Amino acid sequence: MVLRVVIDRPATDRPERPEDGVGIEDCQRVSQDLSALLDVEDEFGQNELSDQYTLEVSSPGLDRPLRGEADYRRFAGRLAKLVTTEPIARQSAFAGRIRGVEAGAVMLEEGRKTHRVPLALIKRANLDVEF
Repeated sequence: MVLRVVIDRPATDRPERPEDGVGIEDCQRVSQDLSALLDVEDEFGQNELSDQYTLEVSSPGLDRPLRGEADYRRFAGRLAKLVTTEPIARQSAFAGRIRGVEAGAVMLEEGRKTHRVPLALIKRANLDVEF
């Protein structure tokens, strides 16, 4: 059995930069603290996990999924890839820099063009890795 825990920093009012994310040290600290807590709970018979499990603590990653309007606002200025459930101007895959959300649509800048992608039509979206 594997117990997977994904940790993230709380959203703020300002757009998030890549360096604001969760680091390896954060994952290590949460893993150690959570492991100690689970061990104590197990000693008192309050742990519902079996005796044999592996604890995995990770972050959402550099290519994290974007799940709603708050994520597009949080990651404004970052590169993203979106796929829609139906074509918009004969296009269903988009890649560009998130410029924000206006009237229920994600504004995605691709070069000199800005795509207006309705949130209701987004099937899948992820941040794109920047180096």
